[in-house]
Amino acid sequence: MPGGYTGKFLDVDLSKEKIKEISFSDKVLQQFFGGRGLAAKILWDRVGKKWSDLDPYSPESPLIVLTGPMTGIYPGGRICVSGKSPVSMGTVGSTASTEFAHELKCSGFDGIIFTGKAEKPVYLIVTDDKAEIKDASHIWGTVGEKTIKILNKEVTAELTKRQPNVGIWREPGMIYIGPAGENLVRNSAVMSKLCHAAGYGGYGALMGSKKLKAVVAKGRGMMPEVYAKEAVKLLWAKAHQILISKTEMRRYGTGYAGYLVGADTSSEPIRNWQTEWHNAKSYAGPRFEQYWVKKKWADFNCTTNCMKVSCIKNGKWKGDITDLPDYELQAYCGTNLGLFEPADNIHMSSVIDNLGHSGINGPNAMGFAAELYQRKILTKEDIGFELNWGDADAFTKLAGMVARREGIGEILAEGSYRAAIKIAKMKRKKPEDLLKYVVHVKGIEIGAHGTRSDADYVHDISYAANVQGGDHTSVAEDGYTDMSGAVFADSGVFCDFCRTNREVEFDLAKAITGFPITLENWRKETGPRIVTLQRAFLLMGGPDLKWSPVKDDDNPPRFYEPLPEGPYKGKTTDKKLVDQKLQIYFGTLGWDNRGIPTTETLKKLDLDDVEPAMKKLRQ
Repeated sequence: MPGGYTGKFLDVDLSKEKIKEISFSDKVLQQFFGGRGLAAKILWDRVGKKWSDLDPYSPESPLIVLTGPMTGIYPGGRICVSGKSPVSMGTVGSTASTEFAHELKCSGFDGIIFTGKAEKPVYLIVTDDKAEIKDASHIWGTVGEKTIKILNKEVTAELTKRQPNVGIWREPGMIYIGPAGENLVRNSAVMSKLCHAAGYGGYGALMGSKKLKAVVAKGRGMMPEVYAKEAVKLLWAKAHQILISKTEMRRYGTGYAGYLVGADTSSEPIRNWQTEWHNAKSYAGPRFEQYWVKKKWADFNCTTNCMKVSCIKNGKWKGDITDLPDYELQAYCGTNLGLFEPADNIHMSSVIDNLGHSGINGPNAMGFAAELYQRKILTKEDIGFELNWGDADAFTKLAGMVARREGIGEILAEGSYRAAIKIAKMKRKKPEDLLKYVVHVKGIEIGAHGTRSDADYVHDISYAANVQGGDHTSVAEDGYTDMSGAVFADSGVFCDFCRTNREVEFDLAKAITGFPITLENWRKETGPRIVTLQRAFLLMGGPDLKWSPVKDDDNPPRFYEPLPEGPYKGKTTDKKLVDQKLQIYFGTLGWDNRGIPTTETLKKLDLDDVEPAMKKLRQ
């Protein structure tokens, strides 16, 4: 068994209430590593040949929860959640920071594959080489805070009963869904702690479709053995030494970006991306600090330590608690909704997290609805109340309606892309009349970084070429750096804010696993293998939507509109340059001019069994 792996995975059939242990060959682990890469391989082997006809919500559709070989050893461990995305009909390796990942490994397992559908709500408890399905009827319908409190108390009591001589059990690690996931809000998140989320992909809805409220782990075992222990010790220390020197993230997190990304780089979503510039001093970083009740907050083995805890102690939103909020939620739960007061943003972030919405995707759909109201396409009668920019009460009400699929929330719960099509039909308009207001790629709402100013870290084809759609954490650039970037981190399953340098990261990966892994072979073989398989899934699509090669490999229409104000006024993304760069990107990865992997490339990457599906697309 390679180092870094326990070698065991749980295979859970919720319909039959059966649990068994499985393993994967050393070859599969070397070729796909873990997390995002291994999830794609598992999906292909289990349902790849029926992908185009597979409903993500069908019982046979797998929900996959994986660690990686670097999780818990490299700083900043995360968990990867994947499956057929109810949003894009492709697949996303969606990750979240959480101690659940470490607890799972110390329980003796590298991951869990769920199939089937429970008859009633359940949760899975994993501890010390065993797992058990438990009734969750009493917590179905509860919001995040309440779910955490109940499960912490319930599981620690159960563990104390099982092993009374251990002493006082600390709270377990867990992932769970809120009401949004339970009600199959298509772009809902899988949550961890109070406000960590695997948001992209809509896996909260996939979890809800299986009546799976939570997965809880508490392990008392050791972390898996590594291949070269002394080398790992030295490289582990080197990684932490590098991260300790990066003080800015520790001091501020991403929380100052709510002002800076708007004021400095003109790339922040404001009122559904109608503009991307603001200089609202009310939204400056120090204005948030007054709400910080915990200035440093980190998960296990994280030196970056970038999280804060914010709490509103008095006034209208008294008692609301959340993280920083981090930049993505400052943007999408703030400026995107026309909110420029920190207290309103903290409140909205708390609401979104508690309901189990994705902090990016959920408010994107809400901002889309608000623009339709602004343009008098949606009316007060359609919504049930006025939906004006900057009205936190209105957006709070709308978030609840979406989570419960009430009224207009029934439509918005389908995500921005599908909602536009449904509303167009309702209003007797052409779909393209409303899709121009939807800021998405392949159905997945865009992260809070625009391309028009070209001053942020995302650029012209960052989203257009991305096999994970609008995911800002996995942007596509030149076909090489993205392979050793997010693809590597999402498969090793560690946090992107804990990146050190490529030499340390790849040396550590080799020392942990014993695989002959190098930066070069990751960029030329392993990374392209993972991305090519994800591309195949995306091209196959179905059953309710399919994406056209080249035509849908594009930015949202809004990113081709000139910026209306600010220091980058008039700038826009160059469509001609996007088309040119896409061809270069496709060629770099060995795909044809439509972005379909070639026979030769599939053979080279040992993906020969994907060829029949791609051959059909080339015809």
